[in-house]
Amino acid sequence: MQITDDDLIKKCQQGDTAAFEELVVLYEKRVYSIAYRMMGNHEDACDLAQEAFIKIFRSIKNFRGESSFSTWLHHVVANVCRDFLRKNKLKVSSIDEPVQYEGEALGKQLQDFSNTPEQEIEQKELQDYIQQLIKQLPEDYRMVLVMREFMEFSYEEIAAELNISLGTVKSRLSRARNMLKNKLIIDREQSVPITRQIR
Repeated sequence: MQITDDDLIKKCQQGDTAAFEELVVLYEKRVYSIAYRMMGNHEDACDLAQEAFIKIFRSIKNFRGESSFSTWLHHVVANVCRDFLRKNKLKVSSIDEPVQYEGEALGKQLQDFSNTPEQEIEQKELQDYIQQLIKQLPEDYRMVLVMREFMEFSYEEIAAELNISLGTVKSRLSRARNMLKNKLIIDREQSVPITRQIR
């Protein structure tokens, strides 16, 4: 019989560290991916993913199942990343600055292994390019975009999480999307190498 998240959570709440290690294995890629989207670099993403799991381990006894475990986990990761950004006041590059290609870890993680090698290379380059555009967004816009598009929070959940109005959520999300769209248009006109057109 397959062990479910609920089974593992109950064991964790009873002090079973092996069960928690199984949860880490199940969710580590997702947690890293979210952290990477927020931070834009491998080192910070790894550190914050680890910090998120430490917080989850310490507070899992308080998890009551009022939301799904994955939703609760997403909230923890979002809080860890947001706190880090605010404490360190990281400098965010202008959306108009030239794009630099990096972020191999996420590229590998998001590969579609049903693709040909050439398609996988194109997919990695596209992922790297998109990540750099996201990284250049102002923090407030980046946070809303990542929470909506990659963490799949509802507008109401984002508003509650960030303590902002629903209108502000929609405004920031619209602005973030427009900034990305405009940057794509500018790069296309300037012949910045993008292997695939983004639809």
